[in-house]
Amino acid sequence: MPQRVILCCSRSLHGFPKTPRGASIRRAGRCAAPSVIAVRLKDLPNIISALRLIAVIPVVWLLLSHEFGWALALFALAGVSDGVDGFLAKHYGWQSRLGGILDPLADKALLVICFLVLGSLGLIPVWLVLAVVFRDLVIVGGALLYNYRVEILEAAPTRISKLNTLVQLILVVGVIMQAVPMPVPGWLIEALIWSCLATTLVSGVQYVLVWSAKARRHGWREE
Repeated sequence: MPQRVILCCSRSLHGFPKTPRGASIRRAGRCAAPSVIAVRLKDLPNIISALRLIAVIPVVWLLLSHEFGWALALFALAGVSDGVDGFLAKHYGWQSRLGGILDPLADKALLVICFLVLGSLGLIPVWLVLAVVFRDLVIVGGALLYNYRVEILEAAPTRISKLNTLVQLILVVGVIMQAVPMPVPGWLIEALIWSCLATTLVSGVQYVLVWSAKARRHGWREE
């Protein structure tokens, strides 16, 4: 009797088809590969933003070395990369919390540091550099205070703030082009300087008034 049981069990076991171990591993690899590729593609906008942030270092070095042509080319490439990572994130739904931090951080770092360097070289008035930096410090400080003492901050740039960023960008490009040298009218640079100052002051005051009013409505968070 025991022999029959053993024999039946052995036959039943041999009756099931066996899957080679290598084949199962290959199938698992094929299943995992698309997901790995998808994860890497989803991270592409963040990688581009990170590279743009790193590009601040060579841009500063080129400006300080008076290599204005190369600095202009790298600055323009950084501007194109900003459009590319924004398109990829929105078109394919590859937005992420990290990207929401990296993208504006890279843009702001590139602009502000270029302003500081160009100001130190005497290509942009120092008073304008101080106004731009002071505005950004006020906005960042106010945002941190609002986030920790009132509620989680969900800020979006206003139209005047977007205009200010655009004017800053055009001013930096125009000043570097003039230093190459390229034919850039002096009156255009002068107009951009005063436009930058005006939009800097208006957008800064607007941020303070809007978020102060929101803070008064919501009240201070209990510590």
